Amino acid sequence: MKIDSQIAKISSFQHLELLANQIVEGFISGMHKSPFHGFSAEFAEHKVYNTGESTKHIDWKLFAKTDRLYTKRFEEETNLRCHLIIDNSSSMHYPKLKDDQLFYENKIGFSVLASAVLMNLLKKQRDAVGLSIYSDTYEYYAPEKGSDRHHRMLLNQLESLLQTPKESKSTDTITFLHQIAEKMHRRSMIVLFTDMFQGEDDERLFKALQHLKHNKHKVVLFHVIDKKTEFSFNFDNTPRKFIDLETGEQVNLFAENVKNDYEKLAEAYFEKVANTCSLYKIKYVPVSVDEKFEKILSTYLAEKQKFG
Repeated sequence: MKIDSQIAKISSFQHLELLANQIVEGFISGMHKSPFHGFSAEFAEHKVYNTGESTKHIDWKLFAKTDRLYTKRFEEETNLRCHLIIDNSSSMHYPKLKDDQLFYENKIGFSVLASAVLMNLLKKQRDAVGLSIYSDTYEYYAPEKGSDRHHRMLLNQLESLLQTPKESKSTDTITFLHQIAEKMHRRSMIVLFTDMFQGEDDERLFKALQHLKHNKHKVVLFHVIDKKTEFSFNFDNTPRKFIDLETGEQVNLFAENVKNDYEKLAEAYFEKVANTCSLYKIKYVPVSVDEKFEKILSTYLAEKQKFG
């Protein structure tokens, strides 16, 4: 999806909201063969017509195009509750942006814009959205609501995450995922944006993810990375100093000397995360900061239909 008007720096929530709206509208207008085609303020979405249901809201124009029966699901009929979770540890502020780069070309910026995009879609469908932000502390929590005032408050909070952290902040994912899970009393879709960089036991991390599924919640994990460097380790072979953004630990090396071993370890870790999420019935979606946002929106819409 090409964003016609790109905003390099945002100074108010209206700019973030505008960019998110452009992405959503561009995505929707491109869904020519989708049952969601025709999305507008008139109704929230289409759903497949089931035999025996009232024919009152069948979309006959869509039937003429697709030869399949869909009914219009109106805004007041949707009552989805969605809780967005963002990892704001120092590693999420990688890579460091140059002056000519857009704010969403690092992990935290990508996660912020992706969250704003989902909020825009939730707002169109009159669904409730909440937000949690964590690093080495539980930085922010807002329960699921659907008001315009609440939406603006969350956009302001998202914008604040784009500031470069002044000090190293580690990740305490396990502790705060458990805390967030305890706050989720009503069945919700939970969407987590994290780079999965944490120094604790993997098994405990997966147990925390599993805890999010209690009370029949649906969990979607967007594994956010800079694929070029964090997965493929594509650096030139000049001597480099690699610094852990969370611990400050430093390593001097030639990237070419460790590239093959690094890629094998990275691939094994990603596979482990994917397999464990599958075992726990968590939707796992790896995304890179250089990707567009269709994957985010398509995953959300598909998981929402399954959520019922």
